[in-house]
Amino acid sequence: MATPHIRDFHPDDLDGILHLWEQARASGAEPVYALSEVIASCQFDHAVVAVEGERLVGAAVGRAAHAQGWIVFFATDDSVRDTGVGARMLAALERHMAPLGLAKLSALMPESQTRLDDFVAQGFELKKNLRYVERELPVQREELVVLRELGGRILPRGLWEGVGGMQTEKEMLELRLVTPLAEPGLAERFGVVPPRAVMLFGPPGTGKTTFAKAVASRLEWSFVEVFPSRLAGDPKGLAGALRETFQKISELEHAVVFIDEVEEIASHRQGEPPSPTQGVTNELLKLIPEFREQSGRLLICATNFIRAVDTAFLRHGRFDYVVPIGLPDADARRAIWSGYLPREVAASVDVDELVAHTEGFTPADIEFAARKASQAALERALHGAGGAGGPGADGPFTSDYLEAVRSTRRTVSDEVAAEFLEDIARIARL
Repeated sequence: MATPHIRDFHPDDLDGILHLWEQARASGAEPVYALSEVIASCQFDHAVVAVEGERLVGAAVGRAAHAQGWIVFFATDDSVRDTGVGARMLAALERHMAPLGLAKLSALMPESQTRLDDFVAQGFELKKNLRYVERELPVQREELVVLRELGGRILPRGLWEGVGGMQTEKEMLELRLVTPLAEPGLAERFGVVPPRAVMLFGPPGTGKTTFAKAVASRLEWSFVEVFPSRLAGDPKGLAGALRETFQKISELEHAVVFIDEVEEIASHRQGEPPSPTQGVTNELLKLIPEFREQSGRLLICATNFIRAVDTAFLRHGRFDYVVPIGLPDADARRAIWSGYLPREVAASVDVDELVAHTEGFTPADIEFAARKASQAALERALHGAGGAGGPGADGPFTSDYLEAVRSTRRTVSDEVAAEFLEDIARIARL
């Protein structure tokens, strides 16, 4: 069975909406809103649908009233009810309505409605003694303007769960970062001060950016990535533009601020006369203590070259933790590979063999090899060449993946991997 595709509503979908509405009535779950209201919202408000082939198998329809958003119709065909497509539709509808700056997104359910799994999976809260669910949206209307000016965004839910493997790193970040920030009352009870800044270091391609985004998604905080290269052309200069950016960030209620390749603006200060970046380094060193005084903030910096970072940055009082993000172990590689295998061939691919042949690969290396194998299988199918699975079989097969692995150049050399282990012993602070 193909995975249903989520897309915006088209006028040609009305027959499918009618079928779902009638199906809901027949099941005893009488829709709260009349069919005429549902159709009107499909055409003039906000609606997304799930499509399997040519068949419409789900719909989520919403409308806004001031700062309150309402889901006026939500239904999935029985054939896809347990596939997670409902939660995906709710996520797509929320993204569709995000520019409205809503404070809440709510849904009224008929009393007979008992299946609320999709709403719970998307973060809605079931109200006691009521068939009423609502979700606090992470960014309010007044913050959206600031977030747009900063080039920030609200990341989709589920990125944390989507990080393949890397359980050791995930558990450590969950305990050290996410829990104290998400549950400040619990942290205070045990005398834990929520972190304000963390440095991630490790070889290129190991997933530092992915982890930063996953933390923001897990907290449901705004994600603002600061690009020094974009600020460099500002008339105020890089240092001035950096300060102005951090001042603007202070207007957000909650934010994860991410600076990648921070060594570019935080390298060792040395030489006479001072290097062109020394003023920027000094400015950033001043900004971090100011940033740490604000609650609801987390600064995440990442570097591929921790040895190039000025030692003043790594002192206690600036970064709470200095966290190594290394190459994925066997379990992590297995999870990463499994995420890239098409459903139709996953059971026939020898994942253990792929794991064994990709020791020392980064997640990005595995992604490249997986996509290369899929492309090779596609080209073979287009040219009509038979595959290893016999007539009519298209793959990709284990042999396709192994061939792609053999032709993939590793991002991280043995020398760099060895240096990383030395840096863990010398610099990491957990």
